Amino acid sequence: MRLPLHSLSLISRSLSDRLSTIPSRRVCGAAMRLVQFCRQGDEGGVRVGVDRGEGLGVVDLKAFDPSMPMTMRELLEMGAKGMQCAQRALEVSPAQCVVPFAEVRLLSPVLAPEKVVCVGMNYRDHCLEQNAPIPKEPIIFSKFPSAITGPFDDITLPDESQEVDWEVELAFVIGRKGKHIKEEDAMSYVAGFTVANDVSARDWQMKRNGNQWLLGKTFDSFCPLGPALVTTSAVTDPHNLGIRCLVNGIAVQNSNTDQLIFKTEQVVAWVSQFVTLSPGDVFLTGTPPGVGVFRNPPVFLKKGDVVECQIDQVGVIRNNVV
Repeated sequence: MRLPLHSLSLISRSLSDRLSTIPSRRVCGAAMRLVQFCRQGDEGGVRVGVDRGEGLGVVDLKAFDPSMPMTMRELLEMGAKGMQCAQRALEVSPAQCVVPFAEVRLLSPVLAPEKVVCVGMNYRDHCLEQNAPIPKEPIIFSKFPSAITGPFDDITLPDESQEVDWEVELAFVIGRKGKHIKEEDAMSYVAGFTVANDVSARDWQMKRNGNQWLLGKTFDSFCPLGPALVTTSAVTDPHNLGIRCLVNGIAVQNSNTDQLIFKTEQVVAWVSQFVTLSPGDVFLTGTPPGVGVFRNPPVFLKKGDVVECQIDQVGVIRNNVV
């Protein structure tokens, strides 16, 4: 039996309505490298853009569509509309909206997040290097958001510490609001991944402040982040990535994210039991072995050092120590 055209139209609309109510498995289905930047010489003018890759510049989303916001956090809060606009901007890349890399200063992909959540002792090989037991549940601590700095900005050694150390980490950013999230749904709340350095003042972390980690982790500039927010679709498997840290060109950490004890989905589900996750929240997932404090003798950062953190498929950040 052949249905009349108006009936087919009704069925099509009904199916479309039902599909629109099914939650997306990803915050963004497109493979993109989203960046937060300002133009050289315009330090106050924060913009959000899409890295075109291969040195072809950055598409300024505000120039492409004036309704787009100025910050990554606001873009994530827009949900699918914001991501779809970013995808269109990348596909079209009108010349008048592309900023050459020579004119771009990359900022942290997220500024002033509501939360910076960190996981301690989360690499098997890092536990082994300090003869520590494998945790049975995630060890959660935090940094103040004011610790965040850009992917190529300076790390400032505080006068209050003589034992500042490096920690390369895979970070992820929350893309939509959620509470009591199930592991099987967790990746649909993740916008993407970025590179972090969980810079740590070991004297304050391990010997002061009642052995609470917060103060040792949260000095200004102690959370370099970037260079981009790489959407989940652009990362083949976040739990099988080479991860490295170099100090003055010498590899000090060299591992793989397959050593993670609690993976992204488990961390999201665990933390969301306690707090509501919001767009822009940053999670640092832990560091592999090779940190300075566990070397013999211990090694700490000094002025003039250059710290480079690398994660395959995600990017590289490089920070001078001053």
